[in-house]
Amino acid sequence: MAVSPEDESVSGANGANGLGGRRPKHHEVADALRARIASGRMRPGERMPTQARLAEEFGVERGVVRQALRILQREHLLTNVSRGSPATVAAPGEHTRAGTEPAPRPTMVALAPRVAEAFSAPHVSIDALCLTAGSFTLALSEPLRLIHEGRIKPAKVDVRVLLPSRDINLAFPTPVADAEDDRPQRQWLAQRNAQGQVLRHNLLALRATHGIDVKVGFRALPFTPPVKLYLLGGREALFAYYTITKRQAQIDHESLEMYDTQGTRSMLFSFRAEGGGPRDAAFVEQSRLWFDALWNTITTDLRFGP
Repeated sequence: MAVSPEDESVSGANGANGLGGRRPKHHEVADALRARIASGRMRPGERMPTQARLAEEFGVERGVVRQALRILQREHLLTNVSRGSPATVAAPGEHTRAGTEPAPRPTMVALAPRVAEAFSAPHVSIDALCLTAGSFTLALSEPLRLIHEGRIKPAKVDVRVLLPSRDINLAFPTPVADAEDDRPQRQWLAQRNAQGQVLRHNLLALRATHGIDVKVGFRALPFTPPVKLYLLGGREALFAYYTITKRQAQIDHESLEMYDTQGTRSMLFSFRAEGGGPRDAAFVEQSRLWFDALWNTITTDLRFGP
């Protein structure tokens, strides 16, 4: 599977500990631990390694580890962060105070448990508007695993995905200096096609393997989406901004400075039609109407391929 800028979890990561052997700062350690939680390597209720073991693994002082754990505690990914005992991975939806609204979290962490919960319904309906579908493809790994293990089995799955058209000049990713350099767009197109085809294949395979009624559709947007949006069964809208940054990328074995975004790190805000108040309910409904309008009007059939 192609890995896009949207799917990078730690910049420049390599090596066994995901930090490339560099002496990491606390936010880099937090990124690495956050990725383990998002991937399912560490599950809700499971205890983290001790701070001493984490410090040894990442080659840092315990104080750096403690700062990283506190970041994840503020994001509601960990509980029981203290000096005396290992922290615990929080359950989806668990918060530090009863009655508080869900805190925004990075897409790579927040999306997977919400998608998994959506798949617990008999009729799964998910709409997605994004740049490459990389985050969505990653988030589907958990519900697909649960289906293959026989722990859940929806009767019907309907998925619609809006992605930018291959025929437009993307606002991002784009070169900083030479606007005529089309290498970033060609790389994005390859990533969009790869992620979209994997997404479609994995979902349609549920027909043959589990007898689930699956429908997957793709439409092409005539513009670069400045935000990403996921609609889960008309009950919840998940929304994030694509924040543009300047970064160096390796394309065709050359370093290129470009404006780009890392979608997995975009903070995902949750709005619920039930239990979230009238403003949340209105946001979910208007998001659904907006998506339907795009799907039925100015978008076109999306073509995969070079």
